[in-house]
Amino acid sequence: MKRQLISGVLLIASFTLAVVVAVADPAPKRAAPKKYTIEQFMKTIRFGGADIAPDEQTVLFSSNQDGVFNLYEVPFAGGQPKQLTSSKTNAIFAIGYLPDGRILYSSDQGGNELNHIYLREKSGAVSDLTPAGKAKYQFSGLSHDRKSFFYQSNQRSPSAYDMYEMDIATLKPKMIFENPGGFFPGDVSPDRRYIALSKPSTTANSDVYLYDARTKETTLLTKHEGEVNNGPEGFTPDGKRLLISTDEGNEFSYVKAYDLATGKSDILDKAAWDISADYLSHKGRYRVVSINNDARTELKIIDTRSNKSVTLPALPGGDVTGVSIGDSENRMIFFVNSSNSPATLYSYDFESSKATPLIRGLNPEISPSDMVSGEVIRYKSFDGMEIPALLYKPKDMPAGQKLPAILSIHGGPGGQTRLTYSPLVQYLVNSGYVVLAVNNRGSSGYGKTFYAADDRKHGDADLRDCVESKKALVATGYVDPAKIGIMGGSYGGYMTLAGLAFTPDEFAVGVDIFGVANWLRTLNSMPEWWGPQRESMFKEIGHPKTDSVALYNKSPLFHTERIKKPLLVIQGANDPRVLKIESDEIVANVKKNGVPVEYVTFPDEGHGFVKKENEITAYKAVREFLDKYLRGSGLVR
Repeated sequence: MKRQLISGVLLIASFTLAVVVAVADPAPKRAAPKKYTIEQFMKTIRFGGADIAPDEQTVLFSSNQDGVFNLYEVPFAGGQPKQLTSSKTNAIFAIGYLPDGRILYSSDQGGNELNHIYLREKSGAVSDLTPAGKAKYQFSGLSHDRKSFFYQSNQRSPSAYDMYEMDIATLKPKMIFENPGGFFPGDVSPDRRYIALSKPSTTANSDVYLYDARTKETTLLTKHEGEVNNGPEGFTPDGKRLLISTDEGNEFSYVKAYDLATGKSDILDKAAWDISADYLSHKGRYRVVSINNDARTELKIIDTRSNKSVTLPALPGGDVTGVSIGDSENRMIFFVNSSNSPATLYSYDFESSKATPLIRGLNPEISPSDMVSGEVIRYKSFDGMEIPALLYKPKDMPAGQKLPAILSIHGGPGGQTRLTYSPLVQYLVNSGYVVLAVNNRGSSGYGKTFYAADDRKHGDADLRDCVESKKALVATGYVDPAKIGIMGGSYGGYMTLAGLAFTPDEFAVGVDIFGVANWLRTLNSMPEWWGPQRESMFKEIGHPKTDSVALYNKSPLFHTERIKKPLLVIQGANDPRVLKIESDEIVANVKKNGVPVEYVTFPDEGHGFVKKENEITAYKAVREFLDKYLRGSGLVR
């Protein structure tokens, strides 16, 4: 809205000038944005992690620029990237360098989420350091002395992560914490004596414990009353303090420093929004603080010697994320991402204050001026609660014409749609659709009261937030009230199905991407490696044994006779969270209603798609479906 007002002022000024000086040329008309194919949008590069080499001369990163995530290296000063792996099937994600220059990476099998840790030698030879089958392995960082690294695994017990240490010289692992259950291991202290543990009770209530490897004792650090979310951030490099994230006595999360010797805590960082990350560089000179400021990342890099923020050079507008500072503390890397531009990987030299773009994510065939920025809006829901959302509107909207619109609902249920780049959103907006990404109640980032406002009300209060967003869209004056659809993945897919089943007259179409259809089955089939998170989900959504009636009532699969609007379903066959049978059954049932149903499946994907060709197929199917049933003559009324 602000941009429109400024344009109007400029137009008035130009008109006045034309009256006074008749020979003045009229203001040039801005060219309409070019239309792009999904293949062009998908030529953008997605990144999957980055690290600085021990000698700080090269940068490791993983990206999907060749269609599947693989490893690449690029000189720190800039230059041509070199491809290190060439997987055509399973995605490979960078973990980082070992001190001797060898590389660790993570990969699963076709999206099954059973990630293993692999070692790539300098020669290119690869070995699986965690070969046990049907187990999940998660990297937990290098030791402070750089002689070993830590990882978590549920190899011993499918429902509990133990902590292991692997010696870099011998590649021999040893268990350093056997999880009795209920805990998630976190950071290991520099002297290896302590391991920070988190223990969730619900999605809004959790504690931090300290495990002492010498005494084998586990101590509660965050005794509290009521609902408080506590979590370990990490130990300070001197090993004297543990940083703890908490929302005790506050709507938003802040960070305290717990003194291991005295047991006292002091507030370290606090803001008007959630502090989403707070960590120190290897020697402690810099502290990196990320603040989740209204769906954007506000970053501070603080020089701990002066307690002043480091001033970065002018960068393109967007969020600075993924900050990694080299062990020398002279160099770092980071990404810059915005709603209208995919991430660009940068290197930065503290001494020269020079930032160098290494890999640009945007396809050079696409003009940056044709991309659309998201705008934060807010509207009142049915009970007066204010709901935040991100609005994307086409740049070439014809005057007086009403456009079709699609609601985009995030996963979670406690996720948050942020002002970061989405090729699907840009593709749809470039194709003439208005997109509104709703952060309905239950979304993270807006305080713990808002986050808990959908507990046990899923498919009801949060869905009503989505229905109410239609009023905000219609109030813009450029959205056709009869052509508003709903789309989402995972929990957003559930919201899509719930919208079509429980409010059958509100949305013209639905796009369900691996969404929950049957809560009874989904909650019973949650992967064992979720451990205590399973219990948290039971408390937030309902327990399949004690709340079966409520879960039945909120499961769209059992109410498909009410669905009467066109539906597109997209599903990965290897999804361990939302099983393929969920989508199979919803498709079969809705077809019985004589409703148009389209179904796209991928045999080599899981919960989320990592292969570029599959993404192209899926997004093209979304556009064709919307063109036919939302924009076009196939609209069902």
